Amino acid sequence: MADIYQFTAKTIDGGERSLGDYRGSALLIVNVASKCGFTPQYEGLEALHKNYAARGFAVLGFPCDQFGHQEPGDEAQIREFCSLTYGVSFPMFAKIEVNGERAHPLYQFLKKARTGILGTEAIKWNFTKFLVDRQGQVVERYAPTDKPESLAPAIEALL
Repeated sequence: MADIYQFTAKTIDGGERSLGDYRGSALLIVNVASKCGFTPQYEGLEALHKNYAARGFAVLGFPCDQFGHQEPGDEAQIREFCSLTYGVSFPMFAKIEVNGERAHPLYQFLKKARTGILGTEAIKWNFTKFLVDRQGQVVERYAPTDKPESLAPAIEALL
């Protein structure tokens, strides 16, 4: 597959969404968790989403429970937590796996498109971020330790 637009994912509300719906937008795709040391990054992710949405940018959140059981809740609990605690308005999707045989096809694609340190494909922890340009190409992979606000210049360059 040449770009992310050929994938679909289940939304946090249970519907199916084509990533083709985001054609022409720059995206930041993030595997998120509610009980992680990096969870406060929701605040920065929401700020990026609000600051750049009108210019064709969106954050897409994919909850994942593969790292230290840090996303134990179901979709309703995750949605409520994100809304009440961080005012999340960016699109959230159903809980997925990002590593292993059951990794979501989108994440299989993202990991091949931009490998991590020493060429490893595996996602190392929650809040790994993939920046996607307006043509659906993965342009950068960021570590969980990279704060959302530090990505603003790279996002600006795509808009």
